[in-house]
Amino acid sequence: MALVVQRKPLSWLENTYIPQILGGMKITLKHMFAPKVTLEYPEERPVIPENYRGVPTLVKDPNGRVKCVSCQLCEFVCPPKAIRIWPGEIPEEAETAHVEKEPDDFEIDMLRCIYCGLCEEVCPEEAIFLQDTFSVTGYSRDEFKFRKDKLLQLGGTLPDKHYKWDKKKEAALRGNEH
Repeated sequence: MALVVQRKPLSWLENTYIPQILGGMKITLKHMFAPKVTLEYPEERPVIPENYRGVPTLVKDPNGRVKCVSCQLCEFVCPPKAIRIWPGEIPEEAETAHVEKEPDDFEIDMLRCIYCGLCEEVCPEEAIFLQDTFSVTGYSRDEFKFRKDKLLQLGGTLPDKHYKWDKKKEAALRGNEH
């Protein structure tokens, strides 16, 4: 059995819909004279909060050396598997031969990246950072695969808290441990 709900009949003014039209016009006029909230991007840029997680990038130390030692922790911890590292050996005659290894190539697929920040957290050498870049554009899928040179260009140079490059400081630290 259906339940019939009785409605109160509309008045003459409500039947003309004038109150509803005036209510809509009131809202429109209020928004017309309110201050604008639209940004004219790209001329105007939004204010980026301090804790914003943007594009992951590789960084160099103040001497211009790549901080990454190809430990591949970022590759293993990446949930969507967006990071690929091809480790390479450092030649024995090189000045930095005492460092473990360096990446031959490093690739981040920005179409797969979910900007979670796990790669930055797990990096023992502080070689990968999330920068405040938020507008990544391109015309093809291949343009969104950032290789080592593009990642280093975006990352730039950051101060180094580690002594892996300097043999004297490294030896001094080992001497203080004993």
